[in-house]
Amino acid sequence: MKRILITGGAGFIGSHLCERLLNAGHDIICLDNFFTGTKENILHLMDDNRFELLRHDITREIFLEVDEIYNLACPASPVHYQYNPIKTIKTSVMGAINLLGMAKRTKAKIMQASTSEVYGDPTVHPQKEDYWGNVNPVGKRSCYDEGKRCAETLFMDYHNQNSVRIKIVRIFNTYGPRMQPDDGRVVSNFIVQALQNRDITIYGDGMQTRSFQYIDDLIEGLVRFMDTDDSVTGPINMGNEMEFTIKALAELILDITHSKSKIKHLALPEDDPLQRKPDTSYAKSLINWRANTELREGLTKTIAYFDRLLNS
Repeated sequence: MKRILITGGAGFIGSHLCERLLNAGHDIICLDNFFTGTKENILHLMDDNRFELLRHDITREIFLEVDEIYNLACPASPVHYQYNPIKTIKTSVMGAINLLGMAKRTKAKIMQASTSEVYGDPTVHPQKEDYWGNVNPVGKRSCYDEGKRCAETLFMDYHNQNSVRIKIVRIFNTYGPRMQPDDGRVVSNFIVQALQNRDITIYGDGMQTRSFQYIDDLIEGLVRFMDTDDSVTGPINMGNEMEFTIKALAELILDITHSKSKIKHLALPEDDPLQRKPDTSYAKSLINWRANTELREGLTKTIAYFDRLLNS
């Protein structure tokens, strides 16, 4: 049994991770400032005496005694991270410094939830971990992209200089129950629009591609990677290698929901990547992991969740 801190633990990914590790018998400290996380995501865990909830912002120091840290704290959708870009980059950079300091003091193993956004609008396809990316440092998305890139640098420097035990995971598009209906991500946007029979808004011609991994697959990968030898630091890609156009995603959601929605095209946002697909061969060889959930299967579960949420 370990004492595990999960920052951003009341968020979409964090709440699923809390649940998984609690069910495995560990003591869980869920830390969140509730900017994008919600108590509803973790209410079903509150009666377990091995689960603690702390309202805290990781841009401020905190002193805890823990064995492992999963750092998931940062708004991840463009709507949320562009709302206060200075706060977003402070969360990535100052948050990383504070948590790495805790890991150094307690000798805890610490994982950074990085992102495929560190690759920017890639000129290499698919993206492998040794690709340095094509990122605009002064665009609207830079607060998130560059904040995550700087956090990776901090993790590696704390590892090299202070022997902190680190793991860096680059998470590609992930979807599933407990996403927020208003988070501005493509999957949640399309599902909510389809369920409400509103126009499905596609930015650009819809031929830009993404890969979508279901939340259960990601959680399995995170836990497996955290359990690897301390000499393994990453970064490691976690995502689905099956590639879909945005237009194909919209059409699949329309088919599953039997919606009367029509597709409407809008202008493409600044620095929106035209293609995004991970090379996950490293994850396959290291931890025998791949995203197994078919898109239709995962979307059907996610649509059922949103249907209940919107009708409640």
